[in-house]
Amino acid sequence: MALFIVQIAYDADAGVWYVDKSDVEGLRAEAPTSDALMARIPTMAAELLEENEPGLGEVAIEIIAHAHARISVPAAA
Repeated sequence: MALFIVQIAYDADAGVWYVDKSDVEGLRAEAPTSDALMARIPTMAAELLEENEPGLGEVAIEIIAHAHARISVPAAA
């Protein structure tokens, strides 16, 4: 079974999650939440793979989310 990896990331300035990198050629999308984006990816990937790589049969899609947070750690007393 073929495995396609899709990496999603959060753009804090735009306030959206987007497809950062993808093994699925042409996969570009964004959504306000990671859950919303992850829900869209399988359908979009299936359509693109059917068009670009017909006959693959069943494939696996691994979605990897990247997010960063900043914290402030006070000095020891």
